[in-house]
Amino acid sequence: MTKMKAGLAAFAMGGTITGAAFAADEVTLQLKWVTQAQFAGYYVALEKGFYEAEDLDVTILPGGPDMAPVQALLGGTADVATDWMPSALAAREQGAPVVNIAQPFKSSGMMLTCLKETGIESPEDLRGKTLGVWFFGNEYPFLSWMSTLGIPTEGGEDGIEVVKQGFNVDPLLQKQAACVSTMTYNEYWQIIDAGISEDDLITFKYEDQGVATLEDGIYVLEENLADEAFKDKMVRFVRASMEGWKYAEANPEEAAMIVLDYDETGAQTEKHQVRMMSEIAKLTAGSNGALDVADYERTVATLMAGGSDPVITKEPEGAYTLEITDAALQ
Repeated sequence: MTKMKAGLAAFAMGGTITGAAFAADEVTLQLKWVTQAQFAGYYVALEKGFYEAEDLDVTILPGGPDMAPVQALLGGTADVATDWMPSALAAREQGAPVVNIAQPFKSSGMMLTCLKETGIESPEDLRGKTLGVWFFGNEYPFLSWMSTLGIPTEGGEDGIEVVKQGFNVDPLLQKQAACVSTMTYNEYWQIIDAGISEDDLITFKYEDQGVATLEDGIYVLEENLADEAFKDKMVRFVRASMEGWKYAEANPEEAAMIVLDYDETGAQTEKHQVRMMSEIAKLTAGSNGALDVADYERTVATLMAGGSDPVITKEPEGAYTLEITDAALQ
C-alpha cells in the first residue's frame, strides 16, 4: 500500500448485481495526541490494509494540546476517538454521552518522575513539594491519587504546589518542580535524553501505587449505538484496529517506522519511536480489545475515592458496552 496521508480513500469491490465498485464505509478517528507510537495500532491497520479488508475508509486525525477527543465526538468531526477513561467518565458525568466500546490498552503507562536530590523516597515525601501536572483532562488520575493519600493540592506545608505542566518535562529540567508527570513510553525518556541519569531519578508508577486508571480506550457517542449500521462499522473498525495492535506488538520496529511515515510534522525521530513502541507493547499486551470489567470497576473506584473532591461523584451508568467487542471477537 502506498504510504500516503491517513485518510486515503479505499474502495472495496462488492458482489453486486451490476458488479460495480462501491465506496467503503467512512470512519473518522480522532486521536488523543499527535502522531506517535502511542497510536501505532491504528496506523498499522491503515498501512497494512486491515481496514480496507473490512471495507472501511478510515481517516486518522492527530490530536494536540488544544484538542479534546470528547469535543471532537460532540462536534461531529469524528465518529470515534481515543481517550483516557478518567477524562471520558468525568465528561460523561458532566453531560457528554460518551461510551467505551473497546480497550486496547490493558495497563497504565502513567507515572510521577522525581529528582532524588529533592529527598523524595515515598509518596508521603511529596508533601511540601512543587509538582508538575498535566491538565486538559489528564489531571484526573493525579488528583484522585493525591485525594486517596490525603495530600492537599492547594499548597501549604502539608500539601503540594501544583504547576500546570506543558506537554514536556521542562519544570523538572529547570528545577522548577521536584517531580513531573511522565509516561513510561514518552516523557520519562525525554528526561534521560536531556542528560539526567536514571540513577538520579525516582519514579512512582500509578500501577504500583494501586491507583492506575485505564488509558487510550475507544469511545463513541451513545446515541450512535442505536444505529445498527454504525454498530456494524464499529465492529469492523475494532476488529481491524486490534489486528493492527497485535501486529505492532509483534513487530515494534516496523510499526514505529509506519508511524514515522504518517508523521507529517517530521517532529518524531526513529530512535524515540522505536523505544516508544517497545514500551507501548507492554501496555497493550494481554488485551484482545475487550474491556475487562474488573479494570473498569477499579478505575471507577479510584476516581470516586478522594473524600470531598472526587473526580466523579457517582457510579456511571451506560459508560461502556461489550457488544461491539463481543461481535468483533467472534
